[in-house]
Amino acid sequence: MQYDYIIAGGGSAGAVLAARLSEDPAISVCLIEAGGSGKSFLINTPAMVAAMVSGRPPLHNWAFRTTPQPHLNGRRCYQPRGKALGGSSAINAMLYVRGHPSDYDTWADLGADGWDWQSVLPYFLKSEGNSSLSGHLHGKSGPLHVTDQHSPHAISRAFIRAMESLQIPENPDFNGETQFGAGLYQVTQFAHGPRKGRRCSAAAAYLHPVLSRPNLTVLTHARAERIILDGTRAKGLIVKQKNRRLSLMARREVIVAAGAFGSPQLLLLSGIGPEDELRTHGIPVAHALPGVGQNLQDHLDHTLIWHSPRPDVVGFNPAGLMRLVRGWRPFRDHGTGLLTTPGAEGGAFLMSRPGLQVPDLQVHFVIAIVDDHMRRIHLADGWSAHVCVLRPESRGHVGLRDANPASPPRIDPNFLSDPRDLETLKAGVRLLDRAMQAEALAPWRGKRLYPLDGTDESLTADIRARADTIYHPVGTCRMGRDAMAVVDPALRVHGLEGLRVVDASVMPTLIGGNTNAPTIMIAERAADLILSAQRGAAD
Repeated sequence: MQYDYIIAGGGSAGAVLAARLSEDPAISVCLIEAGGSGKSFLINTPAMVAAMVSGRPPLHNWAFRTTPQPHLNGRRCYQPRGKALGGSSAINAMLYVRGHPSDYDTWADLGADGWDWQSVLPYFLKSEGNSSLSGHLHGKSGPLHVTDQHSPHAISRAFIRAMESLQIPENPDFNGETQFGAGLYQVTQFAHGPRKGRRCSAAAAYLHPVLSRPNLTVLTHARAERIILDGTRAKGLIVKQKNRRLSLMARREVIVAAGAFGSPQLLLLSGIGPEDELRTHGIPVAHALPGVGQNLQDHLDHTLIWHSPRPDVVGFNPAGLMRLVRGWRPFRDHGTGLLTTPGAEGGAFLMSRPGLQVPDLQVHFVIAIVDDHMRRIHLADGWSAHVCVLRPESRGHVGLRDANPASPPRIDPNFLSDPRDLETLKAGVRLLDRAMQAEALAPWRGKRLYPLDGTDESLTADIRARADTIYHPVGTCRMGRDAMAVVDPALRVHGLEGLRVVDASVMPTLIGGNTNAPTIMIAERAADLILSAQRGAAD
């Protein structure tokens, strides 16, 4: 079987690429996805993220684990990743955040020419269909539906008032003129019509509406095992679907879009990467590229948790579960009510110390007890306040466990290996803790889980015992022009022809916010780069 473009990975980037490239009926596209269709009830219902994120059982979720983390008491941390068309946008909290404009200017300064803020903003606008906000910083007609939350809870508005008690202003738009402040997140959710209130994953936005295109082939439950190389040119993919192996050939390009963990894994399985890593697993070196799998960055997050004497939150007790059941009718009939919640309704972007010009901390305020990624269930009503370090100094890597494509990748975020990250996180926890003691939250503030005694030693011990990812891994196939860069600014793999990487793995540094909207932006720009290159070749 032969196509113009073969895309390995149907997540946030792959879904966008498949839709955009196949807009031209003269171009044939094949999209490979290891998961399912991305259309299930669990995915479409926002509140059901609670059932998917824990990975118990692993519903639409790879549910990866890291290597033991020496700075987190040797714990093997948890890394949920979406396993369906739409990827992690099928199981995330739907928060629409772009990061700070300076993040993209930093990319350009590091050698990612053409990825500065003014260059990427048009692609954010192209993707965005915002039903609530307008102006020069928002798109209105893009496929990705963005809206205000349909039914935010009173406690989330109380959270904003609590932050204001520390002179942190309310911010109605984290993607507006300023990022600093506290507010309610906008979400990628349908705002009107028969899908009102449903999740708008990247697949629901871009891919599901165009599956009938005759020039688009989508293979689900299919795993990309290896890139077929002919010398220095990528010619296709070996794919396993059920019990058969397929050789899919690409006339123009193979595009790897398997995410910050899956993309370096596929390159390594194909003999592309650091020579020592490949030889360790008996994989012949097809193309030595030392940066593959390096530069892993992620947002390390710490959670403060309280029980609530008031029941107007989400609880996993009989009364709380009955409220979820009662929420089905307004969700089905009107796209409103409890089942539309993203969970993380409130948020804030803060500075850890005086003198900073750009927020270095992010807060997610969740209307439920989230302990160990919902893997530790408490039969009580409650709420959680999360804080993460936005631009960590620590760097990890992704490698192989063995040469078996079915094995999970070896993930080592190396959390807190740079001591500066611990100091920033401690400052964030202290700041958040002060705000959560405000009078505005008193009606909901019951017994506290994991109380601290106020000492630095107690706080440090609590972070090492409980901190973990807030699900934003990036950087493992970073773009640039130096020896450790994997792709150039056009996202072409250095030293090879007909091969690109397009997903969050190409980010040189972690942006200051949630990573789904930036990943979609990367794919939008990549589609333009690919089509421009094709037109240039035809001229």
